[in-house]
Amino acid sequence: MNAEGPTSTNRLISADFFTPSYRVVGKISVPNTGLMAILNDPLNSFLEIIDARMARLHMPTKLVDHYQSVRLVKAQIFAVCLARREDLGPQALARGGYVRTAEYPVHITTPIYELNGVVEWSGRFEFSVIMVEGVRDFVPIYNSLLTAILIPALKVDSPAILFNRKHIDLLALKNQRIDEA
Repeated sequence: MNAEGPTSTNRLISADFFTPSYRVVGKISVPNTGLMAILNDPLNSFLEIIDARMARLHMPTKLVDHYQSVRLVKAQIFAVCLARREDLGPQALARGGYVRTAEYPVHITTPIYELNGVVEWSGRFEFSVIMVEGVRDFVPIYNSLLTAILIPALKVDSPAILFNRKHIDLLALKNQRIDEA
């Protein structure tokens, strides 16, 4: 062990971070437990994004700035889009344990974004459990699409998105949708 503490094997993964006003595209160093472990770590309130490219939400394709590194406040992150599902971390961590899960297609809204995708959940779907219980603030959805409500040109397809449950306005199960004829 050196003076900096124990060493661990980290790897860089690419991700898109969405805040109330910016999209930050860059890389983040994650341990073998993946991004889920970093985002849901209650002992750290910040993230460091490397090679960060920033765009304002109202002009999502125009690069505003490019930094070697930026720091984000985790509480201000609405969602994180990943290029690969494996970047979340081990399935046991993403699902909350080694259990059989069911897939629930969902529609989620925040004050700024809409998310569509699949939540994997063990047992019967319980909204209150997803939204309140436990210590993790960031919950994964799979095969997902993020859209900015007021900027419909901003659409991001992703195999996995982590959404911040503290920013959710509503969560609807798609199988409960009523189609008007």
